Amino acid sequence: MSAERRAVSGAELFARYAYPPNELGYCGPGEPAALLEAAVEGGQESLLAHLAHQFEGAWPYLELIAGCNGVADPLDPRVVEAYWIGNDLTRRVPPSILAASLDERFAHRAGTRFPPLIEAAWNGGVAQHNFHVFAVYPWIGLLRAGRSSAPLHVLDQCRIRWGRVESLRGDLVTVTSRGLELVGSQLLLGDQRVEVVRRGVEGLGFVDDLAVGDTVALHWDWVCEPLSGRALGRLQAATRDNLWAVNSLSARPPAAALESA
Repeated sequence: MSAERRAVSGAELFARYAYPPNELGYCGPGEPAALLEAAVEGGQESLLAHLAHQFEGAWPYLELIAGCNGVADPLDPRVVEAYWIGNDLTRRVPPSILAASLDERFAHRAGTRFPPLIEAAWNGGVAQHNFHVFAVYPWIGLLRAGRSSAPLHVLDQCRIRWGRVESLRGDLVTVTSRGLELVGSQLLLGDQRVEVVRRGVEGLGFVDDLAVGDTVALHWDWVCEPLSGRALGRLQAATRDNLWAVNSLSARPPAAALESA
């Protein structure tokens, strides 16, 4: 595994979060092994940038965040953190710009399902990954690989969530986290649950230096990075705001999308 003390570039940070769905074949290029190895080994910025461009869901958000903040490189670490976790850069993307981006990207795909995407942007949704999960996926078809038989499970696993490390055993990490629940028409965070997730495959992974009690960021069944108290607060705030954005839709609440998926 990588040495956690080594500085992580923006391209490497992007790969940490992008790898789990790429491994499953849901998004990005068909080279998950190359993505994992380049992210772990470091020093392969050109390859990682090439691979990152092929994530059709995430890359436009990086460009959007960078452009609204006058940052030249969409893989600047601040921009990458903004998209996956949320930070001040995320909140400098005006609702009108987010809505315009959604219009350009998804109006032709969503058809009559498109209005909720725009309304969610104006409802306080922020350009962080969980906005795409909560507000976009249900309305355009959950994943590139096809509709899931368990849409709520897909939303729960695809969002960036946080967990507390309870135990470690080789590549496996037991964490407690809060699951996503559908209560009536509302998407909500439920009670604490226990999950077993991965921090590597045969010793190859992103996070080496973990201890019981650490807080970590999770994407699908992978640990992506440890979270500082400040980063945890940002992720919780972005999650809260993006849940509010979809739960306060004036018509066709999340349940409508999930039940028709």
